[in-house]
Amino acid sequence: MREARTDLLIELPKSYNVTQLLLDRLARGDTPPIYQVHDASGRWADVTTAEYVDVVRRLAKALIGVGVTPGSAVAIMSRTRYEWALVEQAIWFAGGVSVPIYETSSAYQIEWILRDSGARHVFAESAERAATVATAVDGLGEPVQTFCFDAAHSVAGGSVAGSATGGRAPLGVTSGSDVALLLAAGERSTVTDAQVEEARRSAGYDDVATLVYTSGTTGRPKACRMTHGNFAGVAVNLVPHMRQVVHEGSRTLMFLPLAHVLARAVQQCCVHSGTTVAHSPSMATLMEDLASFRPTFLLAVPRVFEKIRTGALAKAEAAGKGSLFLRAEQVAIAVSRHRDAAARGEESRLPVRTRAQHLLFDRILYPKLRGVLGGRARFAISGASALNDELGHFFRGAGVQLLEGYGLTETTAPATVNQPHYVRMGTVGFPIPGTTVRIADDGEVLLRGVGVFAGYRNNEEASAEAFTADGFFRTGDLGELDGDGFLTITGRKKDLIVTAGGKNVSPGPLEELIRASRIVDQAVVVGDGRPFVSALVSLDEDELAAYLSGRSLPPMTVPEAAEHPEVLGELQRAIDEANRTVSQAEGVKKFTVVGHRFSEESGHLTPSLKLKRNAVVETCAADIEALYRT
Repeated sequence: MREARTDLLIELPKSYNVTQLLLDRLARGDTPPIYQVHDASGRWADVTTAEYVDVVRRLAKALIGVGVTPGSAVAIMSRTRYEWALVEQAIWFAGGVSVPIYETSSAYQIEWILRDSGARHVFAESAERAATVATAVDGLGEPVQTFCFDAAHSVAGGSVAGSATGGRAPLGVTSGSDVALLLAAGERSTVTDAQVEEARRSAGYDDVATLVYTSGTTGRPKACRMTHGNFAGVAVNLVPHMRQVVHEGSRTLMFLPLAHVLARAVQQCCVHSGTTVAHSPSMATLMEDLASFRPTFLLAVPRVFEKIRTGALAKAEAAGKGSLFLRAEQVAIAVSRHRDAAARGEESRLPVRTRAQHLLFDRILYPKLRGVLGGRARFAISGASALNDELGHFFRGAGVQLLEGYGLTETTAPATVNQPHYVRMGTVGFPIPGTTVRIADDGEVLLRGVGVFAGYRNNEEASAEAFTADGFFRTGDLGELDGDGFLTITGRKKDLIVTAGGKNVSPGPLEELIRASRIVDQAVVVGDGRPFVSALVSLDEDELAAYLSGRSLPPMTVPEAAEHPEVLGELQRAIDEANRTVSQAEGVKKFTVVGHRFSEESGHLTPSLKLKRNAVVETCAADIEALYRT
């Protein structure tokens, strides 16, 4: 199949914008709380839709009062937290355009985003983030007003610190912070409800709601013009498509970066569906938040599920039950593969012994794994990078179905997704309503539909290059469609390795399989222009310690482990497993353990945990040369 399409379910009027999702929820009357936030005692407290809308309107009045007008760009630089959602909604009610900035961004990056977007108001999470913004503003040479989530902070351009003294801050807002002061100012503002309503209605379906800057590995990032129609259209069409997962009364804990379009797209789906959302700003408290909030579904990247699995194995080994865990894992995978074969109409027999063991493990072991996610989650949406096939089967067999989807920033994230009742493991699903997937002659995945962006800001050349003559967005990814329209991503056009012998190798699938080893943190396949394919491997230091302890081996540093026969044997087994999926010419012939830890802070990973391949290759140039000298 060369093309697959799912028809649009709901067409919105041209006057509709993303704020209407919230007002439609309010109009439905009594629904579950729209958010839950930690109160002063640390317990989860409800924020009703009515309370939330009231606070949003007050904040919008304050924004209008400090000069935000329809079309104004307002930046947000923060980790994921309740105020992020609150401020963005207030920006939209004021008629503005949100501009997310990752909290790890440098002053140089911030300066470019402020210059390109024209944002002259910035919300920064803390005084430390505000100081980085101030450095960027010095280079910008224009006044910028900055407000903090955590405190009252006076910076270039001034703040509202002296303009209002406020009573008690609403739930989820830090007392005495700039946001609290803005809310107090909004409560006494001369800006009327009618003025707010006029500003809110100023944007329509085709107008820009947010500028999302791509994290590109070279050159300055491009600003994706995401419209109100992108967010609203995806929400009203995706929710009925995924009704088993996202519905009134469902609950989710948001911990992926809200600066990334995926988290925000799903958050708007939650606003529309009647889902209750909470936010977890720190990975350090994520497990605790999951246990107390108890979500019914999660949105995460594959690395989170890999960490959960390896953490569970480490605990089992520490209790002397490592072999039991591995058997339970094998049984879960077998059961899931059986279900997948049945769904495809293929003949599959599950041994009686395996069925019996699955029933037993579902009483004594799988509940502990589900308990890590709070005990109520039955579905998890996995995106941003490829999900290992066996990992997906393991979680599904253990009672948590991982639904892999696919999309890019330029498609408002979800373009395809697996549904609970219609899933093909190993694929990224089929098109969401209002979306067409086409496979070009060279294998590139092309997309057209409700979520596809309106082009790059101030960059007509890049916008023109991004689309085919008949309006399909060029994703840069390689893929295949099966006979039922399920999409499988097979690689990335720009990441293709061409060996000296002319063999084309897609590194992504190999890296994914090598990374399945519990002691591997990252794997990078190299070999462009070389006689054979090799791999750079970085070790997960936490899992390495558990691995060594479980085998009665002494603690080792990474350099020591890189020379230990048992560690090297474990890595070779992972590479052998990966090599079984490709031809001999495409397989990894040699590998080396590198001492670098690839992270977002080191500049080797994007905020959504994707590898910046060029950065890794540049950093590890000496390691790569050594592979081909010997």
